[in-house]
Amino acid sequence: MSKELIRLKDVSMTFDGDTVLDNMNIYFNDKEFLTLLGPSGCGKTTTLRIIGGFLVPTSGDVFFDGVRINDVPPYLRQVNTVFQKYALFPHLNVYDNVAFGLRIPKAIEEGGTDIDSGSSGKGKRKKAKKVKLSKKEIDQRVREMLEVVSLKGFEKRTVSSLSGGQQQRVAIARALVNRPKVLLLDEPLGALDMRLRKDMQQELKRIQQQMGITFIYVTHDQEEALAMSDTVVVMNNGKIQQIGTPEDIYNEPKNAFVADFIGESNIVDGIMRADRLVEIFGRQFQCVDSGFEKDEPVDVVIRPEDVDIVDVSQGALTGLVTSVTFKGMHYDIIVDFKGFKWLIETTDFCPVGARIGIKLDPDSFHVMKKSEYSGMYGDYSSYSAEYDEIGDAEYQEEDAVDEEEYYES
Repeated sequence: MSKELIRLKDVSMTFDGDTVLDNMNIYFNDKEFLTLLGPSGCGKTTTLRIIGGFLVPTSGDVFFDGVRINDVPPYLRQVNTVFQKYALFPHLNVYDNVAFGLRIPKAIEEGGTDIDSGSSGKGKRKKAKKVKLSKKEIDQRVREMLEVVSLKGFEKRTVSSLSGGQQQRVAIARALVNRPKVLLLDEPLGALDMRLRKDMQQELKRIQQQMGITFIYVTHDQEEALAMSDTVVVMNNGKIQQIGTPEDIYNEPKNAFVADFIGESNIVDGIMRADRLVEIFGRQFQCVDSGFEKDEPVDVVIRPEDVDIVDVSQGALTGLVTSVTFKGMHYDIIVDFKGFKWLIETTDFCPVGARIGIKLDPDSFHVMKKSEYSGMYGDYSSYSAEYDEIGDAEYQEEDAVDEEEYYES
């Protein structure tokens, strides 16, 4: 069983009267790759900043290894951060960038601990002393870390001569060389092209497993979260919507927001007529869900890849194709079912204007309780291909950490 390392208890955060985090309760396990996932402004970066010590919550407590650390500054926490902007020093080569933090004498509490939890768990600061590493140890740790991030032989390179992916590796090496227990990563792949992002997703997972430490990753990219994480935390409006494995989040979303945000979803109104029997569009279908009240109104999720196109005469429902988009491996087609537009992924070409039938197996349905998000998602009447944003103006203006201030600490 994994050991709990960090806990946020009843944490809220307000800025100028606006609630950014609303009574958050969550814990992070040791050696876990956990991703905070959600749209801009949902509170994920604020959560990261509170863990890193850059913000003190308006209310609630932050615990590290069972000890309250609300007032412990960033440089005394066993946490390091990789920023969206890598904040590398252009006048230093790769080796000196990685070694920079090791050359600064560190403030360490007498007795080797940062705070004394005491009987109340509130903590009481001990006297700090400065510790400086030897040149030999610095050299050994820098070279070990460059090998971990696959930059052995790049020691004398200027950072300006490196590619975006290589610069990111330098930033990761610099953050890990101090041997933190937790690495915070704030959308570090945002500035990379799609191919390099996919390569770096694999690299980050490899590094996390090799180092055996906790990674807490922030992103709004659903594919990124599913590909790398042990645990995904979906957030919206300062609240946690769902916590689970990537498979659980995708296959068993808790509400319409999660279903829509994690991949494409057709979300329709339904009625549970009985256990494992759901009604949509006036037709009853066998499903695998149970535990609902008889005739309870529900939200029904049907993923685009779970719909089989058949001849009209064989279809449980029939609809009209209104849009076709070629996506390489498949077609995205929009089909009008009684005024509600569905997205279907298929390898079969269906021209605009064609009338088709669809077949749905019992496990194609995922039934959810009605929520505040019911009726807000799942209709593709205004469908257009979605592309990830390279930059997030709201993030840059409101959530960005002052990297220079961090390293001066």
